[in-house]
Amino acid sequence: MRKTLSPNDLWYVVDNVNEVNSPALLVYPDRIEHNIRKMVEISGGVDLLRPHVKTHKMSEIIKMQMKHGIYKFKCATISEAEMVATCGAKDILLAIQPVGPNLGRFFQLKQLFPETKTSCIADSAEVILQLSQLACQTGLKTHVWLDINNGMNRSGIAPGDEAVRLYQMIIDLPMIESAGIHVYDGHIRETDVTLRQKICNDSYLPVLRMIEELEKASAGTINIVAGGSPTFPIHALRKGVEASPGTLLLWDYNYSSAFQDMEFLHAAVLLMRIISKPSKGLLCLDLGHKAVASEMPQPRVKIFGIEDYSIITHSEEHMVIRTSEADNWNIGDPLYGIPWHICPTVDRFDSVTVVNEHLVSGQWLVEARKRKINI
Repeated sequence: MRKTLSPNDLWYVVDNVNEVNSPALLVYPDRIEHNIRKMVEISGGVDLLRPHVKTHKMSEIIKMQMKHGIYKFKCATISEAEMVATCGAKDILLAIQPVGPNLGRFFQLKQLFPETKTSCIADSAEVILQLSQLACQTGLKTHVWLDINNGMNRSGIAPGDEAVRLYQMIIDLPMIESAGIHVYDGHIRETDVTLRQKICNDSYLPVLRMIEELEKASAGTINIVAGGSPTFPIHALRKGVEASPGTLLLWDYNYSSAFQDMEFLHAAVLLMRIISKPSKGLLCLDLGHKAVASEMPQPRVKIFGIEDYSIITHSEEHMVIRTSEADNWNIGDPLYGIPWHICPTVDRFDSVTVVNEHLVSGQWLVEARKRKINI
């Protein structure tokens, strides 16, 4: 395991832990700063960097990035986009096709924050037409990215003739403009960096061919936003391609285990306590489903300080582990751990506890976990 996961490196310990309720999510600004600097370094600057907001959902982290010159962001919800716009960001991409009431909310967002360039993705002729109609009704010219499916099969349209037709539709319809091409390849999670690079490049080839065709037809350069955290260093090497990592801002046990070539630091830690010792060799922790992402099989957390343990049961408020080291621990003792998946773990908390130099220094609201802030 990477050094950053070693329990012997006690960077995560809080000296005034008795003042912190558990379960809690702790964040470490100095380590977030490291990850931001590393992200900018890999991108070769900020102009081709569009970090995703979904991992942290916090204004403070947006402002930290803006201090480093980052001005473009990618969001998964209208609430995230509203939070980023309130921070004064210049350029926001809503990376989910707006449908139903979210179409109206998207235009409300544009109306309330006219100084921010707010765009969205689309992969449907029907939605593209609706965007044009609403843009005409509101008088708000709108930028639209064509969402391309290059293998993840979650959203987007496969590169080819129909994608070219939709791209042309965006160009032709009134009051909307083509922002470019959006390509998310979250399905590429190969641990071997050489193989990951090959899979990423092979998956990108049909997209590249389509872009070259479009550029010849339009005699202009097409903007591209590509990838997530696992493929971030690969897309960052492409000329003129914006990369959009997210998880690496806080990092988690899953990615640090799988992608050991990526030099990011864990910057978010779960604080839990032993609340019972129900039987020989068992410890019950106050880290239930409601405090850690639970959509995947165990282990859902890497616990520091206990080498030999297995997770026996996990319910809404409790996690029971079996360990040969149980006699070394008392009821009320604090434990620390790295979540397997940080993004939905953050979404479990209304606020996070900020730790500077081993001391709690305040709270940050996880503002954009709300489904609705104002809009």
